[in-house]
Amino acid sequence: MRKKEKIIILGFGNPDRGDDGVAWHVLAGIAKRFGQPLAYEGIESGLVNLSKDIHLWFNLQLIPEVAEELAAYQQAIFIDAHTAEIKEEIKISPIEPEFQNSPFTHHLTAASCLSLSKTLYGKYPKSILVSIRGYDFSFSHDLSQKTKGLAEKAIEMIMKRLN
Repeated sequence: MRKKEKIIILGFGNPDRGDDGVAWHVLAGIAKRFGQPLAYEGIESGLVNLSKDIHLWFNLQLIPEVAEELAAYQQAIFIDAHTAEIKEEIKISPIEPEFQNSPFTHHLTAASCLSLSKTLYGKYPKSILVSIRGYDFSFSHDLSQKTKGLAEKAIEMIMKRLN
């Protein structure tokens, strides 16, 4: 009998800036499907266990400390917003460990997080990035109608992967 893989779903973005917070909305939608609604007030509460093998994590941005968490999983799904620079409204891309230099000192990519996990702990999960098109990044807790629809599609896509 094959052991069930542990999966972590990591969302990042600013839920106070409209569509930039789409990852939070997707995580909340997934949690709701597991019968565990997430409170907006606890958005940075660390790991949330949906089941023995599926966990959620949210923060405003990826941080180096997440590398230790990643080492404990076989699969990771990163969720973030993107702008018109990416043609697809929802883009799913595989991620490999690779240190990526950033012009911003506060910006860490998913590939860099995997690289840290590989370097520090000798392992990293098979990973994808689910990138969802944002249209309105103004100060708001709400998603634009277009991004709200895309978030629902992303939830469905991720739920299919989990099943």
